Amino acid sequence: MGFLRALYGSTREDELRRVPWERAAKDAFLDQQFAAQHGYYQAHYQGADFSLILKGDQPIGRLYLFRGPVTYNLIDIALLAEWRGRGIGSHLLEQVLAEADAQGCSIRLFVEPENPARRLYERLGFRETGRHQVYLQMSRGALSPLELETTA
Repeated sequence: MGFLRALYGSTREDELRRVPWERAAKDAFLDQQFAAQHGYYQAHYQGADFSLILKGDQPIGRLYLFRGPVTYNLIDIALLAEWRGRGIGSHLLEQVLAEADAQGCSIRLFVEPENPARRLYERLGFRETGRHQVYLQMSRGALSPLELETTA
């Protein structure tokens, strides 16, 4: 859990940089938020794949995916800061999309409106389909074999 907590903290660095708290208060906040998120994911996505992203044998991120019968839910994808912007997330998402397409499944995710990953999701064909609290819901329908041929 130590790596996952550190990874979670790295995804909140920009946000917490603007908060005038002492380091100990930020760490306590991150501990609480990580525990809440982890508990929520475990309770609400039973049967999901909770995978580490590895470079060699070094963990560099996580990919959480629930494969439903008609819709995949991309629960979370996160990379350590030093691994972002290198195409790793794009590559992994393209693999997930190809699998979902092959199964005839749509795919859904939630993202904060200002998250830079939103541009990646839009580039990959996701469109805003709703809002839930502070998050945008984005979805992408399954591509048919004909659509796959014309996009290749």
